[in-house]
Amino acid sequence: MPLSEHEQRMLEQMERALYAEDPKFATALEGSGLRTYTRRRVYQAVAGFLVGIALLMAGMVAQQIWISVVGFLVMLGCAVLAVTGWRKAPKPGEQPTPGGAPHARASRQRRSMMNRIEERWQRRQDEQGH
Repeated sequence: MPLSEHEQRMLEQMERALYAEDPKFATALEGSGLRTYTRRRVYQAVAGFLVGIALLMAGMVAQQIWISVVGFLVMLGCAVLAVTGWRKAPKPGEQPTPGGAPHARASRQRRSMMNRIEERWQRRQDEQGH
């Protein structure tokens, strides 16, 4: 069940207070969650990228194009995994969200954009009416 906006704000305040009071303890608590998983995933992707480079070079030395192609595909896949894993990793003190981006910031941006669009629409309606 999702938290209400008030509950989310309270939780964020409590998290900020915990980081302000005892950052070492807060980091230790945070390390066992999504952030560690995504960090591990990025490290695995980097290792896979290096394996892909080795396959690419081995294919070139052995003059076996298919090995080089496989190495390139491994590199490409690992690069995508590393970039997506890095983008989804929550920052210290930030509450992880399923979409990867902070929910509060995204909803604020959407609201402000909608407000601007509505204001422009209203302005045009007023100009045409007068």
